[in-house]
Amino acid sequence: MTPPDVAADLSLIELFRNAHLIVQLVIVGLLLASIWSWAIIIEKWFLFAKTRKETDKFEQVFWSGQSLEELYQALAARRNTGVAALFVAAMREWKRSTEREGSDRGSRPMPGVQLRVEKVMDVSISREVERLERRLTFLATVGSTAPFVGLFGTVWGIMTSFQAIAASKNTSLDVVAPGIAEALFATALGLLAAIPAVIFYNKFNTEAARYAARLEGFADEFSAILSRQIDKSR
Repeated sequence: MTPPDVAADLSLIELFRNAHLIVQLVIVGLLLASIWSWAIIIEKWFLFAKTRKETDKFEQVFWSGQSLEELYQALAARRNTGVAALFVAAMREWKRSTEREGSDRGSRPMPGVQLRVEKVMDVSISREVERLERRLTFLATVGSTAPFVGLFGTVWGIMTSFQAIAASKNTSLDVVAPGIAEALFATALGLLAAIPAVIFYNKFNTEAARYAARLEGFADEFSAILSRQIDKSR
């Protein structure tokens, strides 16, 4: 067999076509997992970038001295995410509670209002973190299982290669090389799917934890503002 023929036999397409059905299924599964992982990675990359930008913009407006009521009216009519959603949920509960308790006990809000607002902010933080972490579990799953799935395809490919060698009773490189290449192809795809999944899972998980801390910090600051408002109303 001439070198060009060997090169043709060892091309990726030919390796897939000549592979055992089990190995083909492993390769297809790993390719689909890799494509879906990259789709999640790209989506999360833009999501985190957008969230950071919107949060910086909101905090700039929030700390500019603008009236909280004006800011709430500007944001309440649209869909919000991140810190803006946290602020709107807290202000909505604040207004509902103060209006209800104001009608029951006069115009002064009771301390229980702040507890309810804090509870609403905790729920909003959980929802925002869940939104950011959605589908990250898939990246973790691919990162932890893809190498083993590829290894399974490799072991199966080597087994079929040895069976072919035993049947042909020929151990020349022309007989051994294609089967071994098919087997190693599965391992390579497993690593190709797992490595970026692990890297970006760790990155996005860290960013989500950092953003959760940022939300909790804003919630504490806003709770302090509400506490001062309650003290003034007493």
